[in-house]
Amino acid sequence: MDRNLAMNVARVTEAAALASGKFMGKGDKNGADGAAVDAMRRMFDTVDINGTVVIGEGEIDEAPMLYIGEKIGTKNESEEKVDIAVDPLDGTSSIADGMANAVSVLAVAPKGCLLNAPDVYMDKIAVGPKAKGKISLEYPVAKNIEIVAESLSKKVEEVTVAVLDRERHADLIKEIRKTGARIKKVSDGDVIAAIETCFESAGVDMLIGIGGAPEGVIAAAALKCLGGDFQGQLMPLDHPQRQRCEKLNSDLEKIYHIDDLVKGNEVIFSATGISEGELLGGVKYLKGHQAITESLLIRLPSGTIRFLKTIHKLDQKPGYAW
Repeated sequence: MDRNLAMNVARVTEAAALASGKFMGKGDKNGADGAAVDAMRRMFDTVDINGTVVIGEGEIDEAPMLYIGEKIGTKNESEEKVDIAVDPLDGTSSIADGMANAVSVLAVAPKGCLLNAPDVYMDKIAVGPKAKGKISLEYPVAKNIEIVAESLSKKVEEVTVAVLDRERHADLIKEIRKTGARIKKVSDGDVIAAIETCFESAGVDMLIGIGGAPEGVIAAAALKCLGGDFQGQLMPLDHPQRQRCEKLNSDLEKIYHIDDLVKGNEVIFSATGISEGELLGGVKYLKGHQAITESLLIRLPSGTIRFLKTIHKLDQKPGYAW
């Protein structure tokens, strides 16, 4: 893929963040998500790609745009065909409640390289580069924590494990506490928490627990760029979810490794903060109809990591109802 595509990908998540950031704390999850989806879709129309959404807002009958299978970009046949995984607003409850770590994220890879994951739950584990290839979903929680501690030259009680704050994780949290490890509860959205395992300054050493499968693929794309590791196993909760898995020929017994979720060695990942977080600052609206965003832009094969702080002059962005 053309490396210059990366900056245009960042513009797409920036657009979604700027649109949804105005809903912070207003209690309107649907309004915030709709604004992010609409802005992201319109910005994609300006990007020179021939893209297909493989992870998006749902099936064609569930979402008006960014639905699975939708063709996006300028769609010029001379452009390389790519798969696109999007989450215009990861953390809808966070932005609605005025809480931390809501982000807009997307990943791009050559056609056929991103797993078309069904919209069901996934049991996940994510770690940074030093523990890559050492952890396993088949291991007990305590063993994975010990492996991470040893890999990072830490004591177990110094290891921080991120877990989504959900009732389904009550027993998991008890298991972690028995080991003596620290716990960081994540209120909403686990993509950024998985990415934080690759940045020592973020203070997260491992993510474990059950979250959305589509978000798992997006997180795996970022971790692959960063040299981290990820594993996931699909966990449909009911018959309709099992039907989604059957439709995509998903293997419910398989533990998907990072190279199963994101094939090859070409990936672009972008995340833009919407509300304030440990890794990325949220959107800040300034006087004079301006705003500041912070984004993380990473790609393979170069492994380049960019943190972008951008000042936007909103009244000079054509076609947007800011």
